[in-house]
Formats: sequence, C-alpha cells, structure tokens
Amino acid sequence: MPKRKPKYPQVVCKPCWELKYCPYGILVEEFPLSPGHRTTADIRARFYEILEGFGRGDFKTREEVSGMIQSFLYHVPENWEQFEGYDTTQVECNVFGHVCPVFLVAEGATETRKGRRIGSRYIPRDVMLKVVRRDGQMCQLCGRNVPDNELHLDHVIPVSRGGTSTVENLRVLCVGCNTKKSDSLDELLWHRGRPNAPEDA
Repeated sequence: MPKRKPKYPQVVCKPCWELKYCPYGILVEEFPLSPGHRTTADIRARFYEILEGFGRGDFKTREEVSGMIQSFLYHVPENWEQFEGYDTTQVECNVFGHVCPVFLVAEGATETRKGRRIGSRYIPRDVMLKVVRRDGQMCQLCGRNVPDNELHLDHVIPVSRGGTSTVENLRVLCVGCNTKKSDSLDELLWHRGRPNAPEDA
C-alpha cells in the first residue's frame, strides 16, 4: 500500500463555494494540477526548457508564442513546490481540477497581533537579514556604510505602486537617500532628454 500523503496544512475557504463563480476565471489553468506522476524535477526541467526556447527564438507564430507563455506560467516550479508531498485533492478547483489559486495567494484572517502585521509593508525578520547581508549594510544609492540606527529598508518598486516585501524588491538605504526617494519611480524609468536615454523612435 502506498503511503498516504498528508493534507495540505493551510485552511482557507474557496470563494467559489459561496459566490458560485471563480474570481480567477481561466487563470486557474495556469496553476498546478495534482502532481500525480509528475515530479517537481520534471516541472523544473520543462520550465527551463521553455525559457531556453524563448531565448533561442524557437517560437515564431502568434499561436506558438501564446501557447508557450501559458505553458511557461503553468510550469513555474515554485508553485508546484508548495504542494510537493501533500494530498492536493482538498484544494483542487471543482471545475478545472487545478490547485485553487486561493491556496497560493490568500492569507488567513486572524485577530492576533502577529497576524495583523501581515501585509505588503511588513518585512519578515529573515528577509531583513538577507537584504542587509546582501547589501553589506551599505546605502545602495550613495554608497556609504549605514549604522544600525540609521538603516532603512527601501522598496525599489514602492508599495503604493504595487511593490512587495521580497528580497529582490528591497535594498538598504541611509535615512537621507530614503527620504529623498519617497515613492518615486524616476530611477527605474527612462526619460527622454536624459543622458543615456533611448533615442526618440
């Protein structure tokens, strides 16, 4: 007898049960199916195979590109890894059979102090440490060493513009540089007339 897989630990209601429609629509098809006979290694291999195909320009027609974009999104390894080892029958979409996106993107409601801190501005301690170590505790704009009591963690893409509190979107800044930046996107955007900006089309 095969060993029974444990249930997925997160408990979140599916809105489709009460709303009678799926808020994610056909996007559900971009999420994993029950792993079945496919391993995470198979998924990862296919993901990078598609990525390399885009790099080589293997896909020429609109239909080929559109189909491979869907396949690329479907094979994102991180989504599959979240369910590896679990029995996903409890979290499947009732129509498509794919894992319900709610179980990947939703946060459980809670009235605990820790739970209320969950949000796009809250930065977990392990993420803070990774960013500070990566940046060597140096301001990423002016380059000076930042003392602990002056260290700010800045969202490269501001939270107000949809930025998230991930290692990739955070950096160390000093107080002065962070105050000047505000929620501007200027440094991320090209502007005509600036040095090294793309020439007018």
